[in-house]
Amino acid sequence: MGNIIIIGGGGHAKVLISILKRIVRYEIAGYTDIEDKGEILGVRWLGNDSIVSSLFNKGITNAVMGIGQIKNSDSRKKAVKYLKSSGMNFPVIISPNTIIGEDVSFGEGTVVFDGAIIHPGTKIGDFGIINTSAVIEHDCIIGDFAHVAPGAVLNGGVRLGDNCLVGSNATIIQYKNICNDCIIAAGAVVTDDIKEKGTYTGVPAKIIIV
Repeated sequence: MGNIIIIGGGGHAKVLISILKRIVRYEIAGYTDIEDKGEILGVRWLGNDSIVSSLFNKGITNAVMGIGQIKNSDSRKKAVKYLKSSGMNFPVIISPNTIIGEDVSFGEGTVVFDGAIIHPGTKIGDFGIINTSAVIEHDCIIGDFAHVAPGAVLNGGVRLGDNCLVGSNATIIQYKNICNDCIIAAGAVVTDDIKEKGTYTGVPAKIIIV
């Protein structure tokens, strides 16, 4: 059994703690955050991210990204860069309460939450979030630092770019391509390729002009 730390102490981290408790190959050493939020589901605060190097030197070499992604992935990317420079490894974390098809691949640090369904031929990049009860149909390709929120559906053959967020209960119709750095708002339905970064909402989804 290997030790692992949680990066972050918010709600996203709390859910990951709950999942990790059901994965017997990891023992949770604690969590890091800019402030002490007390015990989270019995897991103690270790300090801020500056403590990571000393933890690594003590033999704690695994971490999971517990910082969620709402508007963009910048804070997650910054944390990952720092933590990797300290030597930390980021294993893939998959809830035991998921359905994962054959020929599915996951990049470094990706997490898959309870109830998610990922069908055969799908490829997910580094540090993705496949959230609660999301459905990823066959042969999708999902970029790095992408977040598929609770209840969202990617139909077969969708290509989702880096740093994208697909909001809760949003749907992307089969074989559509979404460029990097897009937000698909909750409940939106994407019926055409998206070639311009921005925020898209509605049925069918249209860009929000700021």
